Amino acid sequence: MASHPSTEPRAAVEPRLAATVLLLRDSDDGMQVFMVVRHHQIDFASGALVFPGGSIDPGDREIAANTALFPPQPGVDPADAALRVGALRETFEECGILLARARGEGSLISAMRLRAIEEAWRVAMTAGKKSFADILIAEDLVLAPDALVPFAHWITPERMSKRFDTHFFLAVAPPDQVAVHDGEEAVDSIWITPRKAISETEAGTYKLVFPTQKNLEKLGRHATARAALAAARAAKIVTVLPVMEKSAAGVRFLRLPAEADYGGELFEVTNPPAMPE
Repeated sequence: MASHPSTEPRAAVEPRLAATVLLLRDSDDGMQVFMVVRHHQIDFASGALVFPGGSIDPGDREIAANTALFPPQPGVDPADAALRVGALRETFEECGILLARARGEGSLISAMRLRAIEEAWRVAMTAGKKSFADILIAEDLVLAPDALVPFAHWITPERMSKRFDTHFFLAVAPPDQVAVHDGEEAVDSIWITPRKAISETEAGTYKLVFPTQKNLEKLGRHATARAALAAARAAKIVTVLPVMEKSAAGVRFLRLPAEADYGGELFEVTNPPAMPE
């Protein structure tokens, strides 16, 4: 008997929990955000201009549960705490920015202290011989989750084969710490205004995945980092799970919830609807 292809809909892939950081600074050209260009050999969003970030791992949850490394935050439950740890870890791994304090101190660590930490630990951490927790413990550091402000929450569309449940955070880069890409997953980096990132993508200089572009547009409403953080603190985070629709003419659109405040509900798809990793 001949077999026939199954008509059963494919079960949606479970999304991986992830955190992404929009590092901000003010410049003569206006507010800028730190972005990296993903390696072309990476199987997800290769070559795209993205915000630094990545998946949450078990070590993030362990740090979040350790009050000596992660001070309790009002209204932040264990799951949210792990997201913030992941955001801070990825900022260190991918940008070379460490939002942490020496135990008992109120200010973030200095650039000089950060350079010493990088020299002592970068090779071992990259090789997987030392964890983020190992570094924090050895250097007697306490993370600074208060430096993060929730900005957005996107979940990859259900039809995608690789999915992420991504939480976006804003943070102001310490003025004396220098952000640099890691040279592995990211092959280039740039401080750029949201408007310029979009215009240069339209000109073909860069490429952006859909969520990155929409979050750049939203971020670009603000002239300064302070204004962007204030707006984010005042806003309600609305989860965005884009739904693909197609017009009678075959044009693809993504529908977003209007209350997520991206300037509408229906957007024509002109770039990939993938989520940043």
